[in-house]
Amino acid sequence: MVRSLTFSNLFNFRDVGGYPTADGRAVRWRRLFRADSLHRLTGTGRQDFAALGVRTVVDLRRPKEISRHGRVFEDPGLGYRHIHPEHQDWDEIPYDARLGMARYLADRYRDLTEQGAAGLVNAISVIADPATAPVVVHCAAGKDRTGVVCALALSVLGVSDEDIAEDYALSTLASERFADWLRANLPHKLDVPPPWLAAPAEAMLLFLAELRERHGSAEGYLTRAGLPPARIDALRENLLTG
Repeated sequence: MVRSLTFSNLFNFRDVGGYPTADGRAVRWRRLFRADSLHRLTGTGRQDFAALGVRTVVDLRRPKEISRHGRVFEDPGLGYRHIHPEHQDWDEIPYDARLGMARYLADRYRDLTEQGAAGLVNAISVIADPATAPVVVHCAAGKDRTGVVCALALSVLGVSDEDIAEDYALSTLASERFADWLRANLPHKLDVPPPWLAAPAEAMLLFLAELRERHGSAEGYLTRAGLPPARIDALRENLLTG
């Protein structure tokens, strides 16, 4: 199966299936996708997207982002869920290069789990529901908010931290493609803070290790945040082979 899928004007659309789990199973292909903002889908891109059979889009962006840029195209067969995990705007937390990129990003992901727990639980609950599959989870760049949601889901499924971090780091190449697109189409928007385009594997490894220190596991975090244990079971039933 092809992991990274190509769409015109999208740069970070991929399947999170195929990763092995601790119990010898694997994450099912074509059940959960992650992406950057789907508002850019047009023309043949919409047709290619429809061919995937996606039933549900989970949009993690802030309301102001949706107001400014729009949402995925409307279609009778496509469910749309806007779930914003509320958290402090990164513009209010300047990047300090002395901390290093991995530390800065891991801290922002920690903030997201602490401030946006209700939204994260809601997103995982949607993914766990077999009636919603296949699901695409997206934000603006498809690496931070989307990365945390996918990391939590994959960790609950039993995927290793190393594989989760490897999947997360694929967003680095996507960010390079996005930067090329910005240079060609919106040169006035090239002055973006470095963390917006970075996805070092170390950041995800730090985040997952520290989440485990605080909550025991991703499952422990989610259940304490309000996700019913039955939803954990449903997530595994829906997304694991065997």
